[in-house]
Amino acid sequence: MLPAQFMNQLEIKELYVSIGENEIIRGLSLAVPRGEVHAIMGPNGSGKSTLAKVLAGHPDYTVTGGEVLIDGQDIRELEPDERARKGLFMAFQYPSEIPGVTIANFLRAAVQARLPEGEDLEATDYYARLYEKMDLLEIPRAFTSRSVNEGFSGGEKKRCEILQMAMLDPSYAVLDETDSGLDIDALKIVSHGVNSLRGPNLGILLITHYQRLLNYITPDYVHVMVKGQIVRSGGKELALELEEKGYDWVRDHAVEPAAA
Repeated sequence: MLPAQFMNQLEIKELYVSIGENEIIRGLSLAVPRGEVHAIMGPNGSGKSTLAKVLAGHPDYTVTGGEVLIDGQDIRELEPDERARKGLFMAFQYPSEIPGVTIANFLRAAVQARLPEGEDLEATDYYARLYEKMDLLEIPRAFTSRSVNEGFSGGEKKRCEILQMAMLDPSYAVLDETDSGLDIDALKIVSHGVNSLRGPNLGILLITHYQRLLNYITPDYVHVMVKGQIVRSGGKELALELEEKGYDWVRDHAVEPAAA
C-alpha cells in the first residue's frame, strides 16, 4: 500500500521527452496534489505545452525517461482515454471544432464512457446535472444544441472546455494556456468557472505565459519552466516578479542535466 500522499497527487518524476531528435523536456519533476492549484509559467519554447500534451498521451512525443504517476500509478503506457478514466482532464490551448456533434451529445458520450461497463447513463439525471453545471458556469442553456466549438469565439471555446471539466469531474486538470486569445471579459468568465470548480478533490496544473490569468485564478504555487526544466518555484508573488522583470533573469538557471 502506497503512503496516502502518493495516492492523492499527480506526480512527474525526472521526465525526459523528445520529438524526433529534439529533446524538449529535460529532467522535469513536479507534484500536484489534489486540492492545490499549481501554475507553470515560462517563455515561448520552454516546453510548457509539450508537457501538457505528454500528460494527456499525445502520440507524437516520446518519453525517454522518468515517470508520470496518477495516485501512485505510472500512466505512461496508457492510452489517452484510459488516462481520462483514471481522472486526468486536459483543456486544450486550441480546442478543435466538431461539426454536427452537439455539446449535449458530446458530453453525454464522454460521461457515459466514464461509467462502468454495462451501466447506462439515465437521461433525466444527465440533463439535470448538465444544466446545474451550466448555470454554475453562467453558460446559456442554448449552448447544448450547438455543435462543439463550431463558430465559437475564443471565450466560448474555453467556457465549453471548462463545462467539459465540470461534467467529467476529474481528479486532476491540466489547463494549457486557457487564457490564450481571450479578451478581459472572457478571461474573467473562464476564471470564474475554474474557481467555482476548485476544491479538495481536484488538483489543477495551470499552464500560462502571462501573469494576468493569475490575477483571477490565485495559484498555491508558481513554477518557472525554462528549456524543459523547472528552474524556480515559489508562491503567487513569483508571478508578479516575472511580470516585472521578464524571464531573462531566470534563463541562466537552466542547466544541462545528466543523460536519462
